[in-house]
Amino acid sequence: MSKRIGGFRRKTRSKLKKAVRSKGKISLTRYFQELKKGDKVHLIAEPSIHKGMYHPRFIGKIGTVVSKRGRCYEISVKDADKEKILIAHPIHLKRAE
Repeated sequence: MSKRIGGFRRKTRSKLKKAVRSKGKISLTRYFQELKKGDKVHLIAEPSIHKGMYHPRFIGKIGTVVSKRGRCYEISVKDADKEKILIAHPIHLKRAE
């Protein structure tokens, strides 16, 4: 069995890069936002905070809040033809209108 090369953030230089003008302090309102069950959310990763970040393949998708788990939320996302549950911190989520 071959050894795995790289880790979770491998080959994500452009995907997890912040724009020059958005660098600096993070938004505390997004960090402490409260979501309800059934809310639609955009999966927008905040690269400066690693805690509660999902796999980069899900960046840009829309999911539904299933429940709360500690400080994070369980998000149901459709990946190809399967429903998957992600555990994400609210800093990586943006409520969809």
